[in-house]
Amino acid sequence: MRFDTRLVHGGRRATAGTGDVVPPIHVSTTYERRAQDNPRYFYGRGENPTREELEECLAGLEGAEFATVLSSGQAAAATVLSLLRPGQCVVSTDDVYSGTDALFDLAARQGIRVRYADLTTPEGIDAALDQPDVALVWVETPTNPLLTVVDVAEVASRTHERGARLVVDNTFASPVLQQPLALGADVSLYSTTKSIAGHADVLGGALVCRDEDLHASFRSYRTAAGNVPGALDCFLVRRGLHTLSLRVHRQVGNARALVERLRTSPAVGAIHYPGLPEHPQHAVAKAQMAASGSMVSFDYLGGPAEQLLDRFVLFSCGVSLGGVHSLVECPALMTHRPVPADVRARRGIGDSLIRLSAGIEDAHDLVEDLSRALADGT
Repeated sequence: MRFDTRLVHGGRRATAGTGDVVPPIHVSTTYERRAQDNPRYFYGRGENPTREELEECLAGLEGAEFATVLSSGQAAAATVLSLLRPGQCVVSTDDVYSGTDALFDLAARQGIRVRYADLTTPEGIDAALDQPDVALVWVETPTNPLLTVVDVAEVASRTHERGARLVVDNTFASPVLQQPLALGADVSLYSTTKSIAGHADVLGGALVCRDEDLHASFRSYRTAAGNVPGALDCFLVRRGLHTLSLRVHRQVGNARALVERLRTSPAVGAIHYPGLPEHPQHAVAKAQMAASGSMVSFDYLGGPAEQLLDRFVLFSCGVSLGGVHSLVECPALMTHRPVPADVRARRGIGDSLIRLSAGIEDAHDLVEDLSRALADGT
């Protein structure tokens, strides 16, 4: 099956006896052993048919054998970090989601060393990996919120030469636009809350891989830690997958229209979007992504960021991303507020940086809303 067909049919089977086209939601927390010919369902924290249907679909989208779904993107990230032992080191891109920063802080308290680095050049990758006990390399691409793009294949090659693993947070791109495992990554990480579910009504996370032992470690940690998603959550994420490709391509088109409007405004400074020829990693993005994504960030020159946020009508002023509703936020005030100001400044996240998540509304309406907000500030 091709990708869009897998979105609809992956993990789905007609229910024996009733023929349900939409699989039923299994909410039971325990299972009758004697009703199973070959007992494999025991307790909901470990096994659940609805959860397994979602996992089968997610794995198939990247041509992988295994997926582990969790209660949130943070839970997925924490599960990856559970692989590390005191004294080992994780090397990370220097522009990451603030929740990832928070998890790295917790890991450091457990004796795990964390090193942030610019991984956009071969020299930067080699310098970052040139230290003992590097066990894991953590890449966001495109990054949050500056939309930096990292060459996954290049990082994977150099990471594996040193016997370490590579995890790629693929939340911004989604499997529609980027396939990290095909590029050499060991794990694709998702906050399924975002574009995969797509409707801002469910939390979830996922880890996709091809290594059976790695998958077993993730499942074992999930069962022990209890960070499992409920059956209804899994159903909502699975339902969102049906329209993922349709939504993402519409959102990409809307993002491009917004970028073109931003380029004409005197109230806008630097625009961060991989689809622009002047983007520093435009060539890398073009090579490893099917399209440049639905996320855009830019420096606002027309006054306080909060005043700009207040002038939007169709864009909701809120965190998160990838959903059907368009969103606008100021990372320094919102998603990245927990990051110390000096760290934000060093990363290039200024107080006037604005991040847009394009939804599926009509592009003309979104451009008009953006234009009004910008015009009122000039």
